Amino acid sequence: MNPREVAFNNLQQHFSEARHLNMRKLFEQDKDRFERFSLQFQDILLDYSKNLISADTMSLLLEMAKASDVESWRDRMFHGEKINDTEHRAVLHVALRNRSDNAINIDGEDVMPAVRSVIDHMSDFAGRVRNGEWKGYTGKRITDVVNVGIGGSDLGPKMVYQALKPYRHPEMRAHFISNIDGAHTEEILGQLDPETTLFIVSSKTFTTQETITNANTARSWFLATANDEQHIAKHFVAVSTNREDVIKFGINPDNMFEFWDWVGGRYSLWSAIGLSIILLVGEENFLALLDGAHAMDNHFASAPLAENMPVILAMLGIWYNNFFGAETTAILPYDHYLRSLPMYLEQADMESNGKSVDRDGHHVNYNTGPIVWGATGINGQHAFYQLIHQGTKLIPADFIASVQTHSKLKQQHDIMMSNFFAQTEALMRGRTLEETVEAIEQSGTNIDDVRDRLPHMVFEGNHPSNTILVNKLTPYSLGSLIALYEHKIFVQGIVWNLNSYDQWGVELGKQLAKNILSEIESSDTTARHDSSTSSLISYYLQVSRERGENRDA
Repeated sequence: MNPREVAFNNLQQHFSEARHLNMRKLFEQDKDRFERFSLQFQDILLDYSKNLISADTMSLLLEMAKASDVESWRDRMFHGEKINDTEHRAVLHVALRNRSDNAINIDGEDVMPAVRSVIDHMSDFAGRVRNGEWKGYTGKRITDVVNVGIGGSDLGPKMVYQALKPYRHPEMRAHFISNIDGAHTEEILGQLDPETTLFIVSSKTFTTQETITNANTARSWFLATANDEQHIAKHFVAVSTNREDVIKFGINPDNMFEFWDWVGGRYSLWSAIGLSIILLVGEENFLALLDGAHAMDNHFASAPLAENMPVILAMLGIWYNNFFGAETTAILPYDHYLRSLPMYLEQADMESNGKSVDRDGHHVNYNTGPIVWGATGINGQHAFYQLIHQGTKLIPADFIASVQTHSKLKQQHDIMMSNFFAQTEALMRGRTLEETVEAIEQSGTNIDDVRDRLPHMVFEGNHPSNTILVNKLTPYSLGSLIALYEHKIFVQGIVWNLNSYDQWGVELGKQLAKNILSEIESSDTTARHDSSTSSLISYYLQVSRERGENRDA
């Protein structure tokens, strides 16, 4: 057996005993459990003591990481090797936030001069828009920025824009159009004034169907008021590499912001895709975001595995996914500004490690990426926490909160944080029948009046969670937090022997959609599909005709 198989077998043997661990007892037996199983990096504290682990568990999990060559693969990524082997590309989002003077080479060429040049270009442009120097075609300053993108070109910038609300320009707003549903586009455009709106069209190839369709809709909406295509250059810019099509659209090529094929979409907010971020929060805060991510990069690249925060998070996920059979993981931020973080991590994780074929082209016989989901904590408590507490499924959860709030309502923050701490304690401890009876008696209720309810009021507990505390949600700490999860995803992909940086699974649906669109536009019902798809297309065309929909409207 190779070292990876040996490490897995050792974990499997350990699991036969560890599966019966009881966290309440573990805390009673070890008063130093928190100190033993917690880790702090700068302003981020990770408490992983409320997990079904012992010191032996962690030792064996870290052996698995070492046997999987996590350290070697990590170094290869940081050194610009083409670890995205199916697309023959390097994976260098770390270069986008490399704040050191160190070179990062691909094929012998240092990419850092080009990276710094784009950041300078973004900073210069954003500064002119923010200070009012850049004006719309009627001489009015820009008040609204619309990011037109899809996937990583939408989720990352939107998440960061929401998270950094306290740092935004007071007279500017951002909007995000991603959905091809016309109702979404109309809803956004209905809020805007063409004279004061700037559109960012984010598409590497400038051919992405959803993005270019929405961009053309925005273009037509703008020209209905502006009446002159020359004015497009004052209200549209592009994040792309397709200079020819950008110019055809009417965008001045000087206002095209470049990025590279080694920037994956779901890892691109650090690149020119983050143009909406720098426009709204300014150069200083955007650079602080990069600084925070770079600090986490350095920690990941240099810290021993046992003290490496991304590695610890990743291996705990492996423990539940591959040994306990947990199918999901919940992301539960107790911070309104982080409300889009679960959705952002859904893409980052599931598009990266939602694979059933390994790097060698073999179908795997083990579980890979979990289903990632979540919502803000207090809302979740009144929605789905019931299932986490008393359901039949094991759902490991990450609880995330800020110690200091930007809100002036300190009492409300204290109430929220009391819930935050209480939930992880309740998930770990549960409540026995005896404790339930005692609580009822202390409340003054006659136990005979509620005896039939007692089984429903008992909590088994022993549900695992991680607690991540950020001292305060700042651009710097947010950068570190996002990079923490990026590297966690990377480590898990390596352990599962996956290429986390391609996404072939999204291609088939796109290809079929193009064919079906041509059939819909020509009302062709003769094309070969399965009976379900053919019937659904025919039904759609029939009802559309009967209701007299104008397809050209």
